[in-house]
Amino acid sequence: MFSASDLKKGLKVQVDGEPWAITEFEFCKPGKGTSLYRCKLKNMITGSTIDRTYRPTDKLDKPDLEEKEMYYSYAEGDFYVFSDAETFEEMHVSAKMLGRDKYFLIENSQCKMLLFNGLPIEITLPTFIEKVITDTEPGARGDTATNVLKSAKIDNGYEIQVPLFINTGDLVKIDTRTGLYAERVSKA
Repeated sequence: MFSASDLKKGLKVQVDGEPWAITEFEFCKPGKGTSLYRCKLKNMITGSTIDRTYRPTDKLDKPDLEEKEMYYSYAEGDFYVFSDAETFEEMHVSAKMLGRDKYFLIENSQCKMLLFNGLPIEITLPTFIEKVITDTEPGARGDTATNVLKSAKIDNGYEIQVPLFINTGDLVKIDTRTGLYAERVSKA
């Protein structure tokens, strides 16, 4: 159990049986009466947000959250299979839940999976991954005056913007948090 005085940005609480993360927090002490804790909460399952105000005597439940080290194994239809690093138990995650992150999965890569009541609600991938550019237009020689970008595709069809000097076959580093090009690792 959390009391209202424990609230802070980033804390995860349970409201109405679902896990919520505090995204904004404000302590307010009016001239008269008790102090108030104003919070903006984001649902960790659906992504919806709500505003709530708590008094110092209010209590909030702790959600049943567990973080596990998992390895991405393989894709099976619209699901992606992850296996536990210790027990080798498999867990299926839908493509919808992964969203854009499904393009950054590499077999046997280590991930962190956040579980609520034993069900996956969030997957944290490695910050950077390396992928080979499979298709891009050749860059125009001498066009280096500004940071000009062009489209490029990686092996699974995901399209990123890369500098002109990147060619087909180059190995590039991609930031999984933003989905953007970070740097070239090696030339083809």
